[in-house]
Amino acid sequence: MTTRATTTRYRVEAFHTPSPDRLVHLDDHVITVADGAIVSVQARRDDPEPVDVDLVGDHVVLPGFVDTHVHAPQWPQLGTGLDLPLEEWLGKHTFPLEARYVDLGFARTVWQDLVATLLAHGTTTAAYFATRHPEATVELGRVCAELGQRGLVGRVAMDHPEMTPPDLRDAGADEAVQLSAEVNLELDALGSLVTPVITPRFVPACTDALLSGLGELAAATGVRIQTHCSESDWEHEHVATRFGRSDTECLEVFGLLRQHTILAHGDHMADGDLRRAALAGAGVAHCPRSNMLFANAVFGVRRARELDLRVGLGTDIAGGDQPGVASQMSLAVAVSQMLEDGVDRSVSPGRRGRPGSRIGVVEAFFLATAGGADLVGLPVGVFEPGRRFDALAVRVEAGGTGRASSGLRFWDGVDDEPARRFDKVVRLAGPADLAHVWVDGVRRAGTAGSAAA
Repeated sequence: MTTRATTTRYRVEAFHTPSPDRLVHLDDHVITVADGAIVSVQARRDDPEPVDVDLVGDHVVLPGFVDTHVHAPQWPQLGTGLDLPLEEWLGKHTFPLEARYVDLGFARTVWQDLVATLLAHGTTTAAYFATRHPEATVELGRVCAELGQRGLVGRVAMDHPEMTPPDLRDAGADEAVQLSAEVNLELDALGSLVTPVITPRFVPACTDALLSGLGELAAATGVRIQTHCSESDWEHEHVATRFGRSDTECLEVFGLLRQHTILAHGDHMADGDLRRAALAGAGVAHCPRSNMLFANAVFGVRRARELDLRVGLGTDIAGGDQPGVASQMSLAVAVSQMLEDGVDRSVSPGRRGRPGSRIGVVEAFFLATAGGADLVGLPVGVFEPGRRFDALAVRVEAGGTGRASSGLRFWDGVDDEPARRFDKVVRLAGPADLAHVWVDGVRRAGTAGSAAA
């Protein structure tokens, strides 16, 4: 017996970025979706048959946003303690909070609020560092499946006796690897929206035995990896002192630099590190807001892309104090300009910055969609046949008739060019403007009164 596919046809004006330097405007197109997969994308003139959802005229449709780095347990501390150095912030704020996730009821309450909020911000895929606790980690995956967000979920492994607090420390490397393997199996059973990820917190928090064991687990199972890499002066120098290698080299030695390994931050990676990661098929989760606060440096997106390194965007909740990927796009452009121009006026203009570092809004949007999808290895981020339909419908209004809650307007005679409208949508759209948020072809969030298919 065969099951008939559930098909929905959307008439849209849409934008997507199949490559970092290519903005595609789909002006009056029909996207046909069957059981969550995009079947065809055709101009309306070539596909005049009836549609199920007509969004042309007052909506712009975009691929869903991919957040490549989120600390789920830090959600309750969003916006606090951000004037401290990273190591102090972790000790005073983060670690005491993460110890509370032994309480499964507390964990579920936080997870439900976090996932629902991120969906409302258009985050259709998120790569989550969960917590050390197996039950709470699996519960995060369960909430992602229930609320309909793509979640890459990892149990955080850390066992170093000098670098981790006792109530967050695995009893030993063998136990940590075993717990990670068991959690991965449970997450894998939660359905297609949930993907397990092996998650050593970062090299300073792990013994050699744990790093080696997790590398062997990845090799044996093919499960993806996520960790921090060269985020700050402190982390980068700690690894160099301990191993006589860069953070990237160390991860490679332990078998943790693999296809789709997500390296959070990477601000202090040298060109050799970037090349090493690119050859391994890994990439960097660029977190511009968090890096402004903690990283002591700005990640060079343009240089990384020149070396063929995968790059996506991340919020780094709660090291970044803004919950949506949309804000990170504007910040990614801004910090790249700061890197190119320099910020210290006492240095001569010719020596102040790093030439060739600037990126534009098209490349930033690519990082938030197709680039992030490529980094995490999931078939989303672009409107093309074979990809899953994860998408946002942004409500836009004519100038002079807009809502006070939003600055997004299209003005006749001013915003007639598609590139200009795209720029406005990327920089100005917020949760109040997201009428519909779809994941795998199912509407999961949005401000519109009707639940469009």
